[in-house]
Amino acid sequence: MSRQRSMEKILSSEYVTIGELVRLTETRYSTLKFYTEEGMLPFEQEEEKLTRRYKREESVRRIEHIKGLRSEGRSIPEIKEMIKTE
Repeated sequence: MSRQRSMEKILSSEYVTIGELVRLTETRYSTLKFYTEEGMLPFEQEEEKLTRRYKREESVRRIEHIKGLRSEGRSIPEIKEMIKTE
């Protein structure tokens, strides 16, 4: 198992892992995995077996936006439709 990067390194990186997004957004891993699988949280992956990489700033903004919409009572299908048109 690899060692966690420091928050300083994470905050200066263009790309982060899903685990680092958990730390940045205080969102459960399972929730972020669900958002990824539903196409709500885009990622890059060079090869099939390599770790997914998320653009840090874009992903944090997207997660916070989704959390805000969820707190307003929006459903996942509604959020997916809203995100698609942005």
